[in-house]
Amino acid sequence: MTRSELDVIIVGAGPAGLCAAMYAGRGLLRSVLIERGIPGGELLNTEWIDDYPGFEHVLGRTLAELMAAHAVKFGADIRQDTVESIIKRDDGIFEVATALGQVYEAPAVILTAGGTPTKLEVPGELEYAGRGVSYCAVCDGAFFKGETLAVIGGGDAAVEEADYLTRYGQKVYVIHRRDQFRASKILQERVFANPKIEVLWNKRVREFTGTPAGLQSVELEDTVTGDRFSLAATGAFVFIGFRPNTGLVKQHVDHDPSGYLITDDRMMTSLPGLFAAGDVRSQLTRQITTAVGDATTAAIAVDKYLTDRKSRLASKARVGV
Repeated sequence: MTRSELDVIIVGAGPAGLCAAMYAGRGLLRSVLIERGIPGGELLNTEWIDDYPGFEHVLGRTLAELMAAHAVKFGADIRQDTVESIIKRDDGIFEVATALGQVYEAPAVILTAGGTPTKLEVPGELEYAGRGVSYCAVCDGAFFKGETLAVIGGGDAAVEEADYLTRYGQKVYVIHRRDQFRASKILQERVFANPKIEVLWNKRVREFTGTPAGLQSVELEDTVTGDRFSLAATGAFVFIGFRPNTGLVKQHVDHDPSGYLITDDRMMTSLPGLFAAGDVRSQLTRQITTAVGDATTAAIAVDKYLTDRKSRLASKARVGV
């Protein structure tokens, strides 16, 4: 086991982590960015992006590569490893332990580990991800103008995004495995009042099928009768859950009912020195733009936090505390 002493440790190299690393480098902070895979996060699972300022139409992988290169230019130290735990010691220093036996120590951590959409885990889901199967209506809805779409789920996210998608799709089917929604009543009323939406009750997705060009249909099974049929749709949006990757922090941190970390206006959590940015943070929307905005604030706030911490320690030393 080896140890490294730093100013700040950034966990997760999606858009938020890469932006935080860039600002940490510009601020001449001793930092490291730890990512279990290739830098980019959910950008790597998105084929085309057209809602990031300055890029009218860019591949997710290309944007990830550009962000990583920009961060490295300003001194980002990106290390491929898997973080296993984040613990704050009594002396105020965080220990970040990894699968490769590294222990990184710093008085500040920026958690940008994102989250993971819950998958249906049916045939074709992985094959057509980014080519018809999506987990973000705001990100991908505009690519399906005039097409027939399917939304899978029955909670708030599913019915709200189904209503949103009617501005693009000519027809939107909501597929739910039960005979009633879990969503709030006001959101349900919007769906039932929208003439473009049709709800398919008691149906589960068995498979996504299509051609090399993309998704063509969703294979369904009736949960009551067991009957199967094919629904023609070129876009399918899955909203059956989203899990923020916050379990790495081994101490209690205030969070909302869904597990997203609650921060102040500087992106600091209830655990002093632990900052959160991007999809792990409780907020209204989760976009690339909001992720990099969070990260900018967090990185600058970390710099100020470290300066204040040094002043406090110096004051204690002078009075012999």
